Amino acid sequence: MKICFISNLYPPFILGGAEISGKQTVEGLERRGYDVIVITTSPNRRGFMETKNGVKIYRINPLNLYTMYNHQNQPEIIKPFWHIIDLWNPHSYFIVKNILKNEMLDVVHINNFKGISLSVFSAVKHLNLPLIFTAHDYSLLCPRANLLHSSGEICTKPPILCKLYAKAQKYLVDNKPDLVTAPSQFVLDTLKARGLFGSVKMMKVANAIELHDVMVEKDYETLDILYVGGLSRHKGVHLLINAFKWLKSENIKLHIVGKGKDEDEFKRLAGSDKRIFFHGFVPDKKLMQLYQEANVTVVPSIWYDNSPMVIYESFMNGTPVIGSRIGGIPELVEEGYNGFLFEAGNVAELKEILENLLKEPSELKGLEEGAFESVKRYTVDKNINELERIYKGTLL
Repeated sequence: MKICFISNLYPPFILGGAEISGKQTVEGLERRGYDVIVITTSPNRRGFMETKNGVKIYRINPLNLYTMYNHQNQPEIIKPFWHIIDLWNPHSYFIVKNILKNEMLDVVHINNFKGISLSVFSAVKHLNLPLIFTAHDYSLLCPRANLLHSSGEICTKPPILCKLYAKAQKYLVDNKPDLVTAPSQFVLDTLKARGLFGSVKMMKVANAIELHDVMVEKDYETLDILYVGGLSRHKGVHLLINAFKWLKSENIKLHIVGKGKDEDEFKRLAGSDKRIFFHGFVPDKKLMQLYQEANVTVVPSIWYDNSPMVIYESFMNGTPVIGSRIGGIPELVEEGYNGFLFEAGNVAELKEILENLLKEPSELKGLEEGAFESVKRYTVDKNINELERIYKGTLL
């Protein structure tokens, strides 16, 4: 079976966990003996083809105002024009269609499509190829992909332009996939509730993660709290910093890993607190070390997070997670087994959980074991088994 995996970004050029999970899936399929190609965007204005770990990767450069990899750094005033071009980009359509035709494929699996455009759905269907679509966010419903207003609050009443944008996307994509998956049931239910994919089968397929053989022993002299992710307000980093600053103990540290547009704001908020460390972007080896040294990872999202890879990675290292009770996070974090949940945006509740762990660090031992056990549900092998059934089912 020959499979095409389409994603707007692919490592080493990443902006989030979907790209990391995608690479695990692609290379897992390749190890199983499948012939896999990847179509993704180029980080610059030059399209090229390369082969990594046995996988042929087409890095294309669709004509638009800027590349997907540079989207976050662009002025807000030009982003709407980029989105309009990206709705159905004819340049993407012809590039992708030619690649698909030349590669003689059996099935196509589309993931994040922003920057490649919804025209890729048309390209696949015009060639009558089986099509799987995995939703990693809310791009089909919201230009920002996160269902938030510019103020950072959850959007319950979208402006008229956003409604028109969502309606156009629905027209272009609805019912083209043969099957729709997402790493969380919450995302699937949200798409269905907004009228998308009414006649298409939907299925939850969790993200994939490689496992460690042995759980690392933790040190409890100092409580090390870890945040990993984008430094943007919708990620709730400011809430975590505020909760942490209420804690008066000197035997506690907060490690913040990542970069983003609100980084300077968060550093000002942290002020002169010497217990708070900003690490910036770190390589994989250093990140795994931080997970292993951490006593708990906090995922304080205030948006409908899908299925954050940081939770999988934390569990893989035997580190429990304190997460917001929002989106798909409660589908991974089980209260008292592998972590704790708190009301999204509730600084006082988060502070109370951290205070209790300071008083009773021994409680972490059982949570660590629960975290390490729970990640075994999300192995690459199990993910590939599920995808094998899906791909073969679409070929019948």
